[in-house]
Amino acid sequence: MHMFKKANLALVILASTISMGAMAATKTYQMDPTHTSVVVSWNHFGFSNPTADFSNVTGTINFDDKAPAKSSVDVTIPVKTVDTHVPALTAEFLEADYFDVSKFPTATFKSTKVEAKGGKKYDVYGKLTIKGHSKNVVLHATLNKEGIHPMAKVPAIGFDATTTIKRSEFGLAKYVPYVSDAITIRISTEAEAAK
Repeated sequence: MHMFKKANLALVILASTISMGAMAATKTYQMDPTHTSVVVSWNHFGFSNPTADFSNVTGTINFDDKAPAKSSVDVTIPVKTVDTHVPALTAEFLEADYFDVSKFPTATFKSTKVEAKGGKKYDVYGKLTIKGHSKNVVLHATLNKEGIHPMAKVPAIGFDATTTIKRSEFGLAKYVPYVSDAITIRISTEAEAAK
């Protein structure tokens, strides 16, 4: 009877350890705004493909490499930081015909599903909200690296991701179709776990 109790106790401890390990598999990372880049590009009358970028991007990445379906992403982009590197165009982008930042200061992406595609590639499904319009989009993401950050000395993760949207679906239709409706979004980010 005594041996049975010991065996039973050992099984309980083992089950608890496995359970805690499973719970710990999903790590939470905060995106580092100083190492996060969001760049958009479009076609201009067929002649060129200009770009603009956004800064001070923040967000949370919950990542489980063993069970990617448990992963999630939540990102906030302060639209007022848009920079086209052409001052007049940047000013125009802030106005009502484009982002209307006085009414809609941020854009957001909230994931609804993550699918592993093999080879460190993932499709991240979610809702992108710009200027009060929410649409389903898919980010095609690549895991660059997961490990201990050599400077911060904490677990860190890095991803690149791309998607293409139609700007007219987000109330940004000015000059379509002469300036392309299709907008390519490229994201590169580092994120760190809390110390």
